[in-house]
Parts: sequence; structure tokens; C-alpha cells
Amino acid sequence: MNPMLRWSRNGAVAGMLALFSLCLAWELWLAPLHPGGSWLALKALPLLCPLPGLVRGHRYTYQWTSMFVLAWFTEGVMRAWSERGASQYLAGVEIALSVVVFSCVVVYARFSRGVAR
Repeated sequence: MNPMLRWSRNGAVAGMLALFSLCLAWELWLAPLHPGGSWLALKALPLLCPLPGLVRGHRYTYQWTSMFVLAWFTEGVMRAWSERGASQYLAGVEIALSVVVFSCVVVYARFSRGVAR
């Protein structure tokens, strides 16, 4: 396998798992909206949907994941803008992780074009 494909696939999977973990920990323990956790932790569950396709290297999954992850980027931007304290820093991490996932899936989709044919 092309080293660029392997790097981008591993980065996308690792970034998606890290983003899932961050969203879950953020809303349950680190800085929940309500003491004891909130239902907002459910926002992490859709992040598990593309994982099987990412692990298997399905190009189509990488293509739609590039648009899918932008929802978490947008949430991170809005919460970094509107909140203070720990939530603002966690939002910055969410932004960074979503950019990593986006970059990795775009690179994979781009460099796997010839492989798919």
C-alpha cells in the first residue's frame, strides 16, 4: 500500500476515535452542560458510523466523511466563540481534531483515486 494512503487512513481512524472520545468525555465528565453529564453526549455516537468503512479503506466512506465531520468543526467553532473556561479549550481541541480528520480523509480520497480504478 502507498505510504500516503496508509498514513491518511491511520490518521483518519485515529482522529475519528479521538474525536469520539473527546465528545463523550466532554459532555459526561470534563465540562458537561449540567452537573453529572448531559444528553449532549449522544452527539458522539454518529462518529462511530463511518469507522467500519474507514478501517476497510472504502473510498466512498472517505468522501462522505469529509462533509460529515464538518458538523463537529462547526460545533467546535460555535462553542469556542460562545463559551468560557474548560469548554472553550475543549472546543479548540474539537476543532483541531475535526481538521485532522477532514485533512486525512481528503488526502485518502485524493490519492486512492487511481487505486479504485
